[in-house]
Amino acid sequence: MRVLVFNAGSSSLKFGVFDTGTDNVQLFKGSFERFRDGQCNFRFCTDTRDEAGEAPHSDLSAAIAAVPGVLADWGIDGLRAIGHRIAHGGAEFAAPARLDSATLAMIDGLTPLAPLHNPANLEAVHIAMSVWPELPQIGVFDTSYHLTNPARATTYAVPKAWRQAGLRRYGFHGTSHKYVAERAAQEIGQPVSALRIISVHLGNGASVCAVNLGLSMDSSMGLTPLEGLVMGTRSGDVDPGAFGFLSRQLGLSVTEIEAALYNDSGLKALAGSSDMRDVEDRAAAGESDAQLAINLYAYRVRKYIGAYAAAMGGLDAVVFTGGIGENSASMRRRICDGLEFMGLRLDHDLNQAVQLDNRAAPQIQAYGAKVRVIVTETAEQLQIAREVATALARPTTLPEPIPVAVSARHVHLSPEAVAALFGPGYELTPGKPLRQPGNWAAQERVTVEGPKGRLERVAILGPMRGQTQIEVSRTDSFALGIDAPVRDSGQLAGTPRVRLHGPAGSYDTDGLIVAARHIHISPADAQARGLADGDFVDVRITGPERGLTFTRTLIRVQPGAFTEMHIDTDEANAAGIRAGSEGELVPGVAAQAVTPAR
Repeated sequence: MRVLVFNAGSSSLKFGVFDTGTDNVQLFKGSFERFRDGQCNFRFCTDTRDEAGEAPHSDLSAAIAAVPGVLADWGIDGLRAIGHRIAHGGAEFAAPARLDSATLAMIDGLTPLAPLHNPANLEAVHIAMSVWPELPQIGVFDTSYHLTNPARATTYAVPKAWRQAGLRRYGFHGTSHKYVAERAAQEIGQPVSALRIISVHLGNGASVCAVNLGLSMDSSMGLTPLEGLVMGTRSGDVDPGAFGFLSRQLGLSVTEIEAALYNDSGLKALAGSSDMRDVEDRAAAGESDAQLAINLYAYRVRKYIGAYAAAMGGLDAVVFTGGIGENSASMRRRICDGLEFMGLRLDHDLNQAVQLDNRAAPQIQAYGAKVRVIVTETAEQLQIAREVATALARPTTLPEPIPVAVSARHVHLSPEAVAALFGPGYELTPGKPLRQPGNWAAQERVTVEGPKGRLERVAILGPMRGQTQIEVSRTDSFALGIDAPVRDSGQLAGTPRVRLHGPAGSYDTDGLIVAARHIHISPADAQARGLADGDFVDVRITGPERGLTFTRTLIRVQPGAFTEMHIDTDEANAAGIRAGSEGELVPGVAAQAVTPAR
């Protein structure tokens, strides 16, 4: 499928044409940037031709309008779909969406949360619809990737009425962070679901993302793209008390303050230019303001890297991307210096010699460093093209209901744990068979003990596993006094330790989790519903009086599986679920599984 992708940013327009077959070939790459004095820089290239220069376009709108002519001049035709990067999709868009009057109205309603980005994104959509009215237009949202962030990362400690009105953290650059994490995992040679990665996207807009075991866990941007790092014209983190202070001292209105934080802050405010290349040149010439801007910029990034390494309980790789992250060896060095205590150390020569042709992802850490440092060119357009093709290829979701099972607290024991709890050579006694083939509840029970309390007579599910896993609800974790992370089954790295008690003794082990809600499904049922292993879907509970929709529900395709959704007791109580409840997949909502980057 030949897909045209628009990536209209706050200060540049990038666009490309891709054949989304097995190799995801990019046929054409174009960009307009550095708008000034009624003109801008452009670059267009294919495998056999490369042109760059200045174009008579004074702003982003003029550049977007010029794209159809550019494609015609370069002989690019045969398009089958148009993909659009949309900055802010709020909590409504968990996956790529077909753009029509209803979805465009929803996106426009989110403009106050991304005033530099959503208007440019929408303008590209409207122009594309007028030029190619017969082609499907698909939106891919920066915020979708971050909807896996836990509540502790997305919640502001503000009055409940504000939170109910939608005040929360969202995060941005999701398409870039997703691609970068997957590309880094490919370079490392491990699945992204086994790694703790910090993706550092440094451009005119900048953000850091903690990718914990394949999922976004936290991001430096918040309700809007203002929060977090110092950027080209955006302030990054500021004390919210600044609004009251500036209103009292300078008589500024909220609108004036907000506009200045978006358009007249960041590097532009500190050094007089929003372009890091200019700032570095001025700093090298001795300008103290530029030198402060560089030091502040690097310091803010370094703080977030340290914070996210702590939040994930460890770190396997830091990945630099974006125009500054890819091209500024000195900025990478400034950020990484001082992080040696974490096992992160650069090799000076490798850092200076980064080459990123053909989507390379060179490792630039010093020999013996425990944390990898990788540089790679972000490929947001390629990622968007993939997701557009996947969304259009997905069959319509079938309406058959899915049984919902409530999974109470239980443990899966290793042979070592069984021996410690019940005695050497002891074999668990299979009791009630479970609906998943080969699984059963044992007749034996154990006690789980934490620093605050105990959970008595906790069920044991068989057969035994290679590693002990204890699954509790969020409420159970508070009863124990331990912060149990939400994890997919088997993802136990960095999980907290807990003590188990049995008739023959006790056993201390890690592996305490709140199991992420998921659907066991057979390959045949998955194919019929257009689902793949690792997808995320939304499920609407249809039976109880207090029904609700569970978002971000993991699909686990397993041969011979009984198709069934598993939730914990807290989730069941929230929805008023009783025995025999069923759910239905929300049509058109299925987030793409994690796939290898090419």
